Amino acid sequence: MNLLWDIFFDWRALLQIVLLFVIIYTIMHYLRNSHGSLVLAGLLVLTMMLWTLAKLLNLDVMSQLLEIGLNSLALMLMIIFQPELRRGLAHLGSITMAKKRRRKELISEIVTAVHNMAKRKCGALIVVECKVRLQPLIDDAIQLDAHVNSLMLESIFFPNSPLHDGAVVIRDDRIVAARAILPLSGSEQISQQLGTRHRAALGLAEETDAVTILVSEESGAISIAHEERLYRDLSPAELHRMLDALVVQKEVGEFNETVRQLNEDSPETVPAEAESEVAK
Repeated sequence: MNLLWDIFFDWRALLQIVLLFVIIYTIMHYLRNSHGSLVLAGLLVLTMMLWTLAKLLNLDVMSQLLEIGLNSLALMLMIIFQPELRRGLAHLGSITMAKKRRRKELISEIVTAVHNMAKRKCGALIVVECKVRLQPLIDDAIQLDAHVNSLMLESIFFPNSPLHDGAVVIRDDRIVAARAILPLSGSEQISQQLGTRHRAALGLAEETDAVTILVSEESGAISIAHEERLYRDLSPAELHRMLDALVVQKEVGEFNETVRQLNEDSPETVPAEAESEVAK
């Protein structure tokens, strides 16, 4: 009883138990569908059968051989699971780089789709989720689970397609919802020239930190709504730069610097009056 009491209050022992549990569970989960797991299961069954037989019949030589084999278990596991261990270590080493690469591929696909839809004046509303979760919007929309690519986005917003109304919601690098209904902005300072898509994009920008890309059905103009502001009439290159700052870099300073450079390079691209119309 005293021993159990001491272990309970020894935080090092508890930490070791938790770490061992997490490590063993992670390894078993990772190897659950591998060929090596079948080999390991067969090896364990064979070992138990031989061990039982050796104990029942007092086979000393076999018992010693089994003990030697158990002492070499770690080396045997490394040989059996060599392909899985190599893949796991490679994945662990590249996880950060892979995530950034996926984000760059994501914005490239979005820019390509938006550029093609803008040329055809095909209206579109694409929401990229950031830190604030958009689960209520997703729950009320048509839920999907598809990899983001330009053809998928263009097919969703193709005129008269069943999913073209509303917005597409992107989480990480997956399309998780279509026909999402965004809250409309109630601001009286919004220009009367802006349509429902712009008001919906601004409404979401007033409530969350999501990045919303929209294509005007009337003019084909490309815009971004973010943090209660609307940046209008962007070229594909400018859209790419802003999405890179917001989605890949995720630095407010980087985004502000990008907007400043856009204003200096082409003041007509992001009109000052367009920003003042939505600023609070």
